[in-house]
Amino acid sequence: MRYYLIVGEASGDLHASCLMKSLKKKDPEAEFRFFGGDMMAAVGGTPVRHYRHLAYMGFIPVLLHLPTILSNMKMCKRDIVEWQPDVLILVDYPGFNLNIAKFVKSTTRIPVFYYISPKIWAWKEYRIKNIKRDVDELFSILPFEVPFFEKKHNYPIHYVGNPTADEVRHFKASYDGQFPSYDKPILAILAGSRLHEIKDNLPVMLRATDHLSDRFQRVVAGAPSVPHDYYHRFIGNRHGVDIVYDQTYPLLMNAHTAVVTSGTATLETALFGVPQVVCYATPLPCLMSFLRRFLLKVKYVSLVNLIADREVVRELVAADYKVENVRREIDNIIADSPQRKAIEEGYAEVWRRLGNESAPDNAARQMLAALGRFD
Repeated sequence: MRYYLIVGEASGDLHASCLMKSLKKKDPEAEFRFFGGDMMAAVGGTPVRHYRHLAYMGFIPVLLHLPTILSNMKMCKRDIVEWQPDVLILVDYPGFNLNIAKFVKSTTRIPVFYYISPKIWAWKEYRIKNIKRDVDELFSILPFEVPFFEKKHNYPIHYVGNPTADEVRHFKASYDGQFPSYDKPILAILAGSRLHEIKDNLPVMLRATDHLSDRFQRVVAGAPSVPHDYYHRFIGNRHGVDIVYDQTYPLLMNAHTAVVTSGTATLETALFGVPQVVCYATPLPCLMSFLRRFLLKVKYVSLVNLIADREVVRELVAADYKVENVRREIDNIIADSPQRKAIEEGYAEVWRRLGNESAPDNAARQMLAALGRFD
């Protein structure tokens, strides 16, 4: 069969490439065409456009690149119609992908599948109307999404397991132990992968942990796409701070405690069993703290707490994200304390809720079963 996939960022490239491998195992004649990245290209198929030409985040960048975004969207629609795949598989990236879904559903008979569902439970819940109208099958990787879609919105979905859990399990099983050796325990600092995240979060994380420089080796997880000198702007001549690039999993495998910018990294840190404080800076923090209760539809921002449905790790967001607050929370969990033990017990609950299934294998199997109904 012919599969057309669309992703908009690096994480989507990773998850889509794993799905493609699983589809190939079950469908040896599989043909792929995609808007994606290097990992998808390594699996095989025809790349149409790299995701880095799509990935514009925030109001101003989107506005500045609007002609490019619209041109990519037009090209994508035309390419899908000309290639006539057996199925269109969208991966996250809802701003672009839901527009494509609307077009494909209204002008073709191509089934539309969505892998890694849009996070409308956090914001923009109104998009459920578009999903119900334009998406034939929705595949979720977060267990709490099932009651949200099925009970609240009467829209049946597939929970297939969590690919991040798969990736962590596979890494632990094959890890060869290679990592820089330090004479002190490691305090991991994960400040995000985008320039604005690093600029907004890393300085506070460093100042909040400066008092631990004699007892802990601070190691920053460097994103491979970020220039090395960018980190040094904020690290300066600090004692006991190192950077490792493209080694987040080895870092977490060896870390004692972590300070983490909210995102998938919070879940990765939990799955490696590293107690953490979750941080996220916002513009106009006092205003954002006030508006958060109206804009966000969920109690938590970290995947760890959302999956556990309770506060396993402390979240310091917007007006709460201050040096003194981060320092206090780190001090609470860096020792062998009741707070640290409670976090570790909460992580066990997160693992239990995610389950042991292989997300890409499950998704591939269920996709092929669903496609049998479209023949």
